[in-house]
Amino acid sequence: MENPTPNTTQTKFCKYCGAQIPVQAVICPSCGGQVEEFKQAQAPQQAPIIITNTNTNTNTNVGIPTKKPKNKWVAFFLCLFLGEFGAHKFYEGKIGMGILYLFTGGLFLVGWVIDLFRHLFKPNPYYV
Repeated sequence: MENPTPNTTQTKFCKYCGAQIPVQAVICPSCGGQVEEFKQAQAPQQAPIIITNTNTNTNTNVGIPTKKPKNKWVAFFLCLFLGEFGAHKFYEGKIGMGILYLFTGGLFLVGWVIDLFRHLFKPNPYYV
């Protein structure tokens, strides 16, 4: 009988299926189970973090800059005392409505009362 030549490769056993596998094996070729953790050759490089803020904040309200501010209380008292004649409408620059109020007595006093309450709830200044 001949002595078999000793196997010079080192082996180990798979912890899942028990098959004999090489020592360097990380995954078992028989069952596909991961026998050991993967070892990384070097630490992963972190990407450089560059923080630059190039935002320019601009206010782009289109309607407000073109309109003229009006005082709430001036319009209210004009409406209270001369509303039947449309004085508050002339103050706001609404000439057509002012002439209508002038000839109809503040839209027969109904428009005058409605405008009184509307002026109370407007912000100061309001824009027309």
